[in-house]
Amino acid sequence: MTELTRTGIEGLDSILGGGIVDNATVLISGNPGTGKSILGLQYIYNGVQEFDQKGIYLSFEENKEDIAQAAESIGFENWRELVEEDEILIYDKQQLLRHNDFNDTLNLLLDEFEEMEYQRLVLDSLTMFELFFADEQEKRTYLLKFSDILKANGLTSLLIAEQSAVFPEQDIGLENFLTDGNIYLIQTPTESGVNRYIWVAKMRKQDIETDIFPMDITEGGITVHERAAGFSMMGQRDDPFPGE
Repeated sequence: MTELTRTGIEGLDSILGGGIVDNATVLISGNPGTGKSILGLQYIYNGVQEFDQKGIYLSFEENKEDIAQAAESIGFENWRELVEEDEILIYDKQQLLRHNDFNDTLNLLLDEFEEMEYQRLVLDSLTMFELFFADEQEKRTYLLKFSDILKANGLTSLLIAEQSAVFPEQDIGLENFLTDGNIYLIQTPTESGVNRYIWVAKMRKQDIETDIFPMDITEGGITVHERAAGFSMMGQRDDPFPGE
């Protein structure tokens, strides 16, 4: 039987068929502001709080204080305490960008992976991570190497990526083909704000729901409304394209 890592995110585990396959590497894509980093923080926080699984959070964009404030702003009030107790291990931009050579950064991470027992990892973001590499071939080589290292160390990982296109099929990058799963976060404008959606487009070795489901971000993080199967982005809530 396939072992699964539960995200603890209401509704998401249901449409994933119970969670993410252990040791899988999953790409989380979306435009700025769609909730990608919140999903990553929630995945790590829930791992410790609900499932007794330690987590590693790699951020190429924020420092530790920024990350702590972001976590506390959505209700993860024990975040700093869990970091102090090494239940959550943070590598922020100051540590990860200290070396210009990715091999040095990778060796730094490898030492930590081998010395301590962690089960979950979030990389935020893959877009910044890829700036280490000179061309597509080098990027492919290191992405495969990094993914293999995560799996070999028993980590079930989320890799967050910025997406430039509004709809994911218009912006399919190399990383989509090198990961075990692809989850897209989508938002559409309305007269009163935005509507948010989540689409699990691919998960290897899993029977998943591939509809687009509505989601909300509130105190406590993301909630996915999995009972709204087949929910249309064009109806039931505010029209995402008013006036057309």
